[in-house]
Amino acid sequence: MALAAPLLRLRLLPLAAFVAVVSLTAAPRRAEAWGKQGHIIVCKIAEKYLSEKAAAAVEELLPESAGGELSTVCPWADEVRFHYYWSRPLHYANTPQVCNFKYSRDCHNSRHQQGMCVVGAINNYTDQLYSYGDSKSSYNLTESLMFLAHFVGDVHQPLHVGFEEDEGGNTIKVHWYRRKENLHHVWDNSIIETAMKDFYNRSLDTMVEALKMNLTDGWSEDISHWENCGNKKETCANDYAIESIHLSCNYAYKDVEQDITLGDDYFYSRYPIVEKRLAQAGIRLALILNWIFGEDKPDGNVIPLQVQ
Repeated sequence: MALAAPLLRLRLLPLAAFVAVVSLTAAPRRAEAWGKQGHIIVCKIAEKYLSEKAAAAVEELLPESAGGELSTVCPWADEVRFHYYWSRPLHYANTPQVCNFKYSRDCHNSRHQQGMCVVGAINNYTDQLYSYGDSKSSYNLTESLMFLAHFVGDVHQPLHVGFEEDEGGNTIKVHWYRRKENLHHVWDNSIIETAMKDFYNRSLDTMVEALKMNLTDGWSEDISHWENCGNKKETCANDYAIESIHLSCNYAYKDVEQDITLGDDYFYSRYPIVEKRLAQAGIRLALILNWIFGEDKPDGNVIPLQVQ
């Protein structure tokens, strides 16, 4: 599993260090990825697959307010976007109306600073967390952990690797049943909210348990494939972005136009995609954290995951 950071090491610092360059990293306002509920789901799944060493390191790094649970801080990166203005481009990547992702072409902010996208952010914060245990580390590893957990969720939301022209579906106005929304918000929030209402009695915990059951039953044979990096020359985050743009083209954007009404047909055909992406994000976040904080690095690309 290739998790090396790109050649350009972007040390993403707190707000004070970036006041002078805010205008350089500014980006259009975009919807949150997965919404709060989706990010909590991703991290609740990941928590169950952390090794003992990774779970201990995560607990040590978490702020006291988290109560020892990673899932409580997974929405944090969305909450600080309006203070850490420089971090806004790190939640997504855009392609020029094509259904493929290329890091060298697509991973930049509005000023074309390379690495300033969700893939670059995952690489960067993974790299920072490798300094855990080093007394000379100058990174705020608590923030590194919270950013990484969030951005792994983001890269799995298909429209966070969408088209530049419509800002990942943000400018495509639709009706979700009777409610006016944009396509991006549908994938961030509405599909999950509708599923919770229709299938899970509005209970987040019930939905999480259903996804966990699928991971030990229906998806059990798929997990080993989720753990692999298909592209040996790039990082796993790069592969996740490639998956997302393909899903954007084949599902999110497909048969959608301005002012269309999206209802049962769209929901029932797209919800399985959302469900699987949430599960994949949780599994892969656990995989990355186990790799970072594990004492022994196994040979090959696969790190066996076990429910704790």
